[in-house]
Amino acid sequence: MEEEIVAFGQTNFRNVVRKFGIRVKDRRNHMYLVGKTGVGKSTLLENMIVQDIKAGRGVAVVDPHGDLVEKVVNYVPPSRINDVIYFNPADIEFPFAFNVLEKVNKEQQHLVASGLIGVFKKIWADTWGPRLEYVLRNAILALLEFPDSTLLGIMKMLVDKDFRKKVVGQISDPMVKSFWVDEYEKYKGNFQVEAIAPIQNKVGAFLSSFLVRNIVGQIKSSIDLREVMDNRKILLLNLSKGRIGEDNSALLGAMMITKLQMAAMSRVDIPEHERKDFYMYIDEFQNFATESFADILSEARKYHLCMTLAHQYREQLDERVQAAIFGNVGTLVVYRVGADDAEFLEKEFEPQFMKNDLVNLNKFNFYIKLMIDGITSPAFSAMGLLPLAKSDLDTETINKVVKVTRERYCRPRDVIEDKISRWSAASNVEEGELSSTDSSDGERETKPGIQANCDSCGKETMVPFAPDGIRPIFCSDCLKLFKAGKIKREDIKVKSVAPTVAPAIDSANDPVISLTDVLQKKVVSFKK
Repeated sequence: MEEEIVAFGQTNFRNVVRKFGIRVKDRRNHMYLVGKTGVGKSTLLENMIVQDIKAGRGVAVVDPHGDLVEKVVNYVPPSRINDVIYFNPADIEFPFAFNVLEKVNKEQQHLVASGLIGVFKKIWADTWGPRLEYVLRNAILALLEFPDSTLLGIMKMLVDKDFRKKVVGQISDPMVKSFWVDEYEKYKGNFQVEAIAPIQNKVGAFLSSFLVRNIVGQIKSSIDLREVMDNRKILLLNLSKGRIGEDNSALLGAMMITKLQMAAMSRVDIPEHERKDFYMYIDEFQNFATESFADILSEARKYHLCMTLAHQYREQLDERVQAAIFGNVGTLVVYRVGADDAEFLEKEFEPQFMKNDLVNLNKFNFYIKLMIDGITSPAFSAMGLLPLAKSDLDTETINKVVKVTRERYCRPRDVIEDKISRWSAASNVEEGELSSTDSSDGERETKPGIQANCDSCGKETMVPFAPDGIRPIFCSDCLKLFKAGKIKREDIKVKSVAPTVAPAIDSANDPVISLTDVLQKKVVSFKK
């Protein structure tokens, strides 16, 4: 029985100290920890995670600070080092591959699209708009049906007509296809620029970071998350904000959580009693709590995805996520909280504990409503276990884990960047091919294009796509040198250029209408 219980606290009744924990089956109803910073939440998580690892269970840890996973990894026993997958975006020389669009079942495509929209919307809530969401959703849904797509295809879909034509040819959803064929193609000139500019500004900025681009721009992911769950692997996500940036941390974490949800839901193809429990810990989870997070909480239990969530105060979450937590979580653990949270939580813990009790807890002490055999217990007080013993610490473990992860799941940076550069440059064309074509009467006919400067020599040129800060821009001469390998991608610094639409026709001979003509309501013919 002891191996089925994960201990995380101790009670002191009449000077008799007893350790207690939660049964494995009760963890399927999830755990929720809330409390101010520095009260002991991380220590509780560390104890539970290490117990799960030593017991051979499957674990995922999402850490936006990095301290938690860096400590936990050093307690991994030698017998489980080969089970560890250490996802560290800050390891820029050996990028991990994570393609959120890879091999998504038809039934889950709208779920993935909604999850990604929720991720982007959470990060850019202040500047989000309905048109941005409309175009972006259709771009994601289109790419989900196109083989070997990545998030880099979003920008290419918007500005590269040839690429867009290939993708549209693969779309089976009539509504999505109708958008690109009947609606988007009619966006002209400045209207098209205005429609796609917000996406370029938001998604383009995210993808323009080489750190992120080298991760999400690879076609084949390093790991199969369904396999990770079924084979009880240890997935440690070091998403340190201080190393990779707050937005990058939140976006990568939320996308990984969305894919874990999809992997869990794909277990519908096996009987419930055969689904192995998988334990996901999310520290400071408000960073990743999108609107779809509420659906994860309500659906995860039946697929044996057991979640333990920790953060500091309730106002960090939107109302829908709050409702999902207090409606679905089986075990509540409350450390010292502020007055506003205490007033709300008092309803959960009365009559045993009142508001004043919740705001005056000592460090490492908490109040808990524990699920026992499917029934929530009355609230009681407890104290967290002692921090992990330093005698069990092996500081060399992290070096071994990093070595294994690099060998199995990563590739050198220069290899990845070369592949992405070739893919990005594939849509670029020579200046002469873009700017003019021969008409039937032998005269040169001007094609619409966008004026930009070559990223290599600075020369003005015309390109068929709006500069997005991701794809390099070359004039015809430099493009030839690039294709010949005489210009290296790493030597090019892609510049952000405000797109301007070049005129499609020569208007020099068009009639001119004056203000006087307008006021006198004279008819002016514009026929050539």
